[in-house]
Parts: sequence; C-alpha cells; structure tokens
Amino acid sequence: MRFVLALLATLLVGTALGLAATRWTASNRQGFSAEQAGPWIAWPKAGTSEAEPYARAFQARTGYVPLGGGDGVALFALSDSDGRPLEGNCAYDVGGAVPAARFWTLEAFSPRGRPVAGPLGRLGFTSAEVMHDAAGHFMVAVSPQVRPGNWLQVATPGRFVLVLRLYETVLSASAFSLEADALPAITRGACR
Repeated sequence: MRFVLALLATLLVGTALGLAATRWTASNRQGFSAEQAGPWIAWPKAGTSEAEPYARAFQARTGYVPLGGGDGVALFALSDSDGRPLEGNCAYDVGGAVPAARFWTLEAFSPRGRPVAGPLGRLGFTSAEVMHDAAGHFMVAVSPQVRPGNWLQVATPGRFVLVLRLYETVLSASAFSLEADALPAITRGACR
C-alpha cells in the first residue's frame, strides 16, 4: 500500500511539474531561435515553416500572428538600452537608425499584447509620418506627459513593450543579422 501511494504521489508531482514547465515554455517569448541586438529581440523564423515548436506554442497560446518570412520582421523591446524594464511612468527617447526597409512602424503594447493608447488615441508612428533629421534619423518621445516633436503617449502605470515592425526589409529568416548600432536606441529619462 505504501508503494502505491508513493507511486501516485510521484506521478502527481511529475505531472504537475510537466504541465507547469509546458505553460512557462508556451508563455515565454524567448525561444531557441530568438535573435537579440541591444534591447531589441526578434524571431525571424516565427512566420515561416521553420518556426520552432515553442514559438508555435507561444503563438497559439497568445494569438500573436507573426509577419510572414517574406513580408518583414517584428522586433520587440522589453527594456531600454541599459537593460532596465520599460515602465509606463518613465519618459524614453527612441531613435537613431533603422535597418533598410520600405516601411516601418513603432508601437507600444502591454506585455499581454494589447495596444497601449493614451487619451489622444495615437497607437504608434510609421516611417511615412515621423519627422526625421538631416541625416535621416528619427527620434520618438515615449512618455505619459506631453513632449515636443514625435510624441507617443503611453498611458499605463506598469510595464510595456515597444514593437518595431520592418516591412519589405533586407533582413530575412535565412539571412538575419543585426547589430545594436543598426537599431534605434532606447534612452530612459525622468520617471514620476
């Protein structure tokens, strides 16, 4: 009888640990095919037939639909360039260079993937509407308070994620290589 109880307890604990590990793996954005450059993380194979099982599980669990391999690539920033998490009560300057792409967008989302729009309703910027300097670089101010220039209001007290989508870019799932200098820097300013 003692052996049967020990066997049942072992099976229950093993099943619980297995289910917890599976849930964590399917919830974790980091997969084996993740590429990181500075604060930006991308999964270039997520929208292809070569997507790893963990990326597919994440997509199924969250409903995230990645860009197709030939359409472009999405880059996610969960932290600033110094590695601190992006917080809704802080101001950030996002800017610099962007890899060659026909079109790009920059948007803010909650960690669960919902758009973080302020009372003004702006969800993000596109390469067609953002103001650039003489060298072709841009600067977007991301903060809860009004800022001059390209301003993206983030109306969340907690953490958020910046998503940079590059459409028709030279980057592809088979030839994906990024350097942090080729991507926008995320500089943290004052926090309330």
